[in-house]
Amino acid sequence: MAENQEMSPIELKVAQQIEYYFGDHNLPRDKFLKEQLQLDDGWVTLETMLKFNRLKSLTTESSVIVAALQKSKTGLLEISEDKTKVRRSLEKPVPEVNDEYKDALKHKSVYIKGFPLETTLDEIQEWLNGKGIIENILMRRNLQRQFKGSVFICFDTEEASKQFLEREDIKTFKDNEMLVLSREAYHAKKAEERKNSKAQTKAKARQDKVQQQKNAEDKEMGALLDEQTGCLLRFSGELEDVSREDFHELFSGHGKIKWVDFTRGAKEGTLLFDGNAKEAFDKAKEAKGGELKIKDNSVEWQVLEGEEEKEELKKIIEAQQESYSRVKGRGKEKSLYS
Repeated sequence: MAENQEMSPIELKVAQQIEYYFGDHNLPRDKFLKEQLQLDDGWVTLETMLKFNRLKSLTTESSVIVAALQKSKTGLLEISEDKTKVRRSLEKPVPEVNDEYKDALKHKSVYIKGFPLETTLDEIQEWLNGKGIIENILMRRNLQRQFKGSVFICFDTEEASKQFLEREDIKTFKDNEMLVLSREAYHAKKAEERKNSKAQTKAKARQDKVQQQKNAEDKEMGALLDEQTGCLLRFSGELEDVSREDFHELFSGHGKIKWVDFTRGAKEGTLLFDGNAKEAFDKAKEAKGGELKIKDNSVEWQVLEGEEEKEELKKIIEAQQESYSRVKGRGKEKSLYS
């Protein structure tokens, strides 16, 4: 785009716009304009150029275009002797769109974010005037074609883009703080954000899975607590020499014990029966002549009920689950759920 302070504001905009059409960024991609270049040794009539919407919105006079280009110092365009046509300077051939061209564009480009959403292209161009020769301004938009408040600016050279990044007068726009990055830095930033977002998504998925598992376990626990009532028998006494096996032996033939919550040397514990604890206790007591001892030790027995039973059953189930998890895959324990 043109850069010349001697131009009037309208001449500057006209020169910028027509030089954009013929610039390195637009011309290689502009099918219509490239077709026009083939008709007359690269010359395009001003009459044709004035059919381009944005240029036409700036001026409808060929004389304004001629005056603007005559004052431009970019040297990009030539004006015919009769001042009715323009063409790109033969000394500045149109670049070929290849990997080298695309790489050069990347290194000449700058990302700027922070513009108010109602900002116009004219306002951005005005803010950029005097800050380097610019080939293209891409206003980034969403799917609804609404301005997102950020742009990509393509300069004429990589050096110009580097000089722009070092300026002090690009840090604000209408009191808005601006984020200004090279295009490479922008893509690196977005890649890091995507990486972090992906990691956060994975972490959330893991958390959700753990929560779902916990919810399922809580639901199953609730069902177990509702189903298994009257199955707990608490005991206490002098039990220093008593083991878990002694309880299985004591109730053998009277009731099946699913779990013994007891640590050797403790003075109390709880038995979980596969069935009614009171029935098992009564049968064993009757078989022992009315007093149920264990290894000649007197024991106090209590069938748990209500909330006390639920709390104790929950504790036993959690202990059984923990034990099952430790030996999972080795087949050494069976789950309470089986």
